[in-house]
Amino acid sequence: MGGYDLKNNSHTLTKGSVGKGILLFALPLLGSSLIQQLYSTVDLIFVGQLLGTKASAAIGASGLIVTCMIGFFNGMAVGTNVFAARHYGARRFEQLKKLIQTIFWTGIIGGFLLTVIGLVLSPVFLTWMGTPESIFPLAVRYLRIYMASMISVVSYNLLSGVLRALGDSRTPMLYQFFGGIINVFADFIFLYVFHMGVEGTAFATLFSQTFAAVGVMIHLYRLKEPYALRIRFSDCSLKEFTDILKVGVPAGVQSIIITLSNIIIQSQINTLGVTSVASFTVYFRVELIIYLPIVALGQAVVSFIGQNYGAGNWERIKKGNRLCIFGGSLITFAACILLIIAMPVILNVFTKDAAVAAQTLEIVKVTFPFYFFYTVLECFSSNLRGFGKAFLPMIVTVISFCGFRIVALFALMAKNPSPDKVALSYPISWGIAAAAMAMLYVRNNRNRSRKI
Repeated sequence: MGGYDLKNNSHTLTKGSVGKGILLFALPLLGSSLIQQLYSTVDLIFVGQLLGTKASAAIGASGLIVTCMIGFFNGMAVGTNVFAARHYGARRFEQLKKLIQTIFWTGIIGGFLLTVIGLVLSPVFLTWMGTPESIFPLAVRYLRIYMASMISVVSYNLLSGVLRALGDSRTPMLYQFFGGIINVFADFIFLYVFHMGVEGTAFATLFSQTFAAVGVMIHLYRLKEPYALRIRFSDCSLKEFTDILKVGVPAGVQSIIITLSNIIIQSQINTLGVTSVASFTVYFRVELIIYLPIVALGQAVVSFIGQNYGAGNWERIKKGNRLCIFGGSLITFAACILLIIAMPVILNVFTKDAAVAAQTLEIVKVTFPFYFFYTVLECFSSNLRGFGKAFLPMIVTVISFCGFRIVALFALMAKNPSPDKVALSYPISWGIAAAAMAMLYVRNNRNRSRKI
């Protein structure tokens, strides 16, 4: 499978079988995404069973705020991955060491700032979101405690980006897995034993995320390599920080804007009635079966391109691109058709309401046949980010998802509003974004060929 170092869990994506290397690298990324979903699902199960509807609503009211606040630093993790992979592939270990020290302090300082902002402005944010008065105090208490975990959340995401750039996607997954176990036990102890309410759920998140973050820090510190983490502020590099910002800021802004645009889409869904709201809630859960593997593939592509760009392996990059785009799209299409066939059985797990199940199936039939467009989009976008080109992919994604999707949504809903009209706006925006991203990819390749 290529250069895999069992001692350090590092996977060199510059050698060996391209397809096998990307697959083995992507699987732990998928595992990490599934574990993240498990966090929120377990929290909701405990809260729903032990605390009731108001507590569940209080946590839900905070979700979008948290997503927006950490979205920027998730983008920074992409920038970290790109340049760390590039240094690693080119064996520039001195620059890699400076990048790791820089990103460590970025996580500490950035997480601290988010914590302060969250503690002070939580009531303001929840007011802007129109949080009902009946759950407002609960939501404030939950959000303030949750924001205390921002140093851990941000640090974990950034340092995991470093490890993935080194070809190690397994270690972050393992620490997140054990953090998830801690989350389950902490939920049980705080809610069932100590009867702490929503505050207990927030503390469970704080403990589990802190464990994962500290675990990744210790792992980087114990590396027997010249680029190991040494927690010295003097080793930070302004150049490495600005390079990361070039990719990280566009990726972070994209995440925030798309999250905000989802508010508009949700507002249209809310006009269709309770059954439609419930149907889309179920659909978004079911959709993760397809969405999460595509995201894992995209993350693998960023590391693959970064390492091989640093090593100058242009033919390997071309081969990897073809494999991911065409192979990934074919697998996505086949998987979606199989899921449509099996969907009546799958939906029984998520809902016992026949009307909700029937409406969810109609939504699936509209979107799933075209989901391969999203695979194409993710592969092209991740390829460009791997080369450090993040601004134009951000523009394309924002215009497609926040512009064309919303325009299509209102146009489709103007005469005869229905759930399938909302659903149709998704493949329209995927197709437009995929076509535009393909043109950017071709232009980038042409420009690079001229330089070579």
